[in-house]
Amino acid sequence: MKFSAPSLFLCLAMLSSSVSLHAAETTAPATAPYLLAGAPSFDLSISQFREAFNKDNPTLPLEEFRAIDSARDTPTLTRAASKINENLYASTALERGTLKIKSMQLTWLPVQGPEQKAAKAKALDYMSAVLRAFTPALTKAQSQQKLQKLLAAGKNKRYYAETEGAVRYVVADNGEKGLTFAVEPIKLALSDSLGGAN
Repeated sequence: MKFSAPSLFLCLAMLSSSVSLHAAETTAPATAPYLLAGAPSFDLSISQFREAFNKDNPTLPLEEFRAIDSARDTPTLTRAASKINENLYASTALERGTLKIKSMQLTWLPVQGPEQKAAKAKALDYMSAVLRAFTPALTKAQSQQKLQKLLAAGKNKRYYAETEGAVRYVVADNGEKGLTFAVEPIKLALSDSLGGAN
C-alpha cells in the first residue's frame, strides 16, 4: 500500500504546527521535546514495538514503518510512518542507528458521512492500544478512560501535554483537520531536595 503524499505531509505538518503554536502560547522553545539534543528514547526499537503491538492487538495491525525523508531530520533522528487506513496514520521519531522510539504518534484525519463514527471508533481503539503499549500497567478499560480524559483536556487545543511518571502524553486537536495523539519518554531527574539529602 502506498502512502498518499498529501495526507502524510498533512499529518507531519499538523505535528510541527501544533508544537510551534504551543510554544508561542507558553514561551516554551519552538522545538518539539523529542527533537532536543539528549532527548530520551524508549528502550524499544520500532520493530520490537510493532511485533509486540501486533501480538497484543491482533485486530489492530500495524504495518511496517517506512522512513520519511524530511529536511527537519537531524543527524541523530529518523522519521517513519505506517498507513493504517485512508484516514489513520502512525508515525514515529526514531533514534538514528538504534531505531529506538523517541515519539510514537497516531493521527486521525476525520471523514464526513455515515462512516465517520466507525472511523473515529477505530482511531480511538488504536490510540488506546498505543497508550497501553507504553503504559502496560493499565488495563484495556483503564487505557480507554485515560485516553478519553486526555482527549477531553486537549479538545480544541492545538497542543496539550500531560506527564505521568516517565511518559508524556500529547494531544493536538486541529478539529476538522485532524487529531494527533502521541506518547513520548521523558527524562526523570532527582529533585534538588532529594539530591541534597544524600
